[in-house]
Amino acid sequence: MHRTCFMVNIMANTYSQVNIHAVFSVKGRKNLISESLMDELCKVISGKLLEKKQYPLAVGGYKDHIHVFFELTMTITIAEIMDIVKTNSSKWINDNRKISSHFEWQKGYAAFSYSKSQRDNVIKYIIGQKDHHKKKTFREEYMELLKKFEIKYEDAYLFEFYE
Repeated sequence: MHRTCFMVNIMANTYSQVNIHAVFSVKGRKNLISESLMDELCKVISGKLLEKKQYPLAVGGYKDHIHVFFELTMTITIAEIMDIVKTNSSKWINDNRKISSHFEWQKGYAAFSYSKSQRDNVIKYIIGQKDHHKKKTFREEYMELLKKFEIKYEDAYLFEFYE
């Protein structure tokens, strides 16, 4: 089989505006992210995005998961950014002994795109996670997002959900 490879060059006068909302969870869905850790963790994740020349719009979550909303540039993929964010944030938690046991994120994530006109609503949604989860579990929230975006999935590959 013959494969053709090509390299994408970002050319002058090439522009984009892509807003990505990604969601990922603590391995085993343990409630390991305290409010004080959440504040620090959001700063670490935002800093890592900025370091990679991505613009963080909102970072937040609840005890067992994180939402990251950012502008994605054309020089890197969502998969690369998520690998960087998850790897570096878990390393930061472990290196700084922010919790008493070893910390890991579950494999995978979900990513959704939004238009610029939807930004404010997504930012408010992420900032309001603590109140949001007084009424709804992470599973309910996650399944609603998959349904809203008409994403086909297999139960075997969903996050581990423990109610």
